[in-house]
Amino acid sequence: METRDNLRITLGEVDLVWENPGQNRHLIGEQIKLLTNKSDLVILPETFTTGFSMRTSGLAETMDGTTVKWMLQISQTTGIAVCGSLFIAENGLVYNRFIFTTPQGKIYFYDKRHLFSVGGESKFFTPGDNRQTFNFLGWRIALYICYDIRFPVWSRNRNDTDLIIITANWPATRQNVWNILLKARAIENQVYVAGVNRTGTDGNGLSYVGESQVINAKGELMPKTSIIKSGLLTYDISRKDLDDFRMSFPVANDADKFSII
Repeated sequence: METRDNLRITLGEVDLVWENPGQNRHLIGEQIKLLTNKSDLVILPETFTTGFSMRTSGLAETMDGTTVKWMLQISQTTGIAVCGSLFIAENGLVYNRFIFTTPQGKIYFYDKRHLFSVGGESKFFTPGDNRQTFNFLGWRIALYICYDIRFPVWSRNRNDTDLIIITANWPATRQNVWNILLKARAIENQVYVAGVNRTGTDGNGLSYVGESQVINAKGELMPKTSIIKSGLLTYDISRKDLDDFRMSFPVANDADKFSII
């Protein structure tokens, strides 16, 4: 299995067209093509095909539907892994599902555990009940969606994570909370955290200002390697730097044991 000490990741901090999967796929696809051979991974916002709509009827897709096929095709033609969440219907239920596709045709996914009841999400979606960690280019990756980052027990590094990826539609009115929680998750778990948030205004009138970022295990903002196009923010992260810091400051050795019932 190929491994990379240095992983290049791109945050797709983009505006989304309300409830228009076709147009979102087209616009995002054109941007990802610009990254061919220039990144290992592109992270898209939460519900990147629709915006944070609760209208699942007519918008929810299946795992063999158009968007997942599109993600696989983009991954394979550009050589870049692609991930982001969308509405997925399965066995009569609908999930806010974070899907990760690789150039080799593999698919990993995570269903949002903590549904945002304040916004009515819990009325239309079914919560997931499993964490998802997997290996990509030698990096152990954990996937989470937006509201999940408020719950540190669920997003705890159980000695199985090097990079936490968080995809979100996080409104501008709570932007300071987003910034604080991303840093907290990085520090307490001794991992890199990559958080991507959309921009623009959605169909409910909520505004988003992005502030997508990558944070290292010390809680420091990582510098951008490049901005290939407005909204495409690229960073390099180092596994050696992460391992060296964990070895010099092994706080995980003193962590409490617990289980989630």
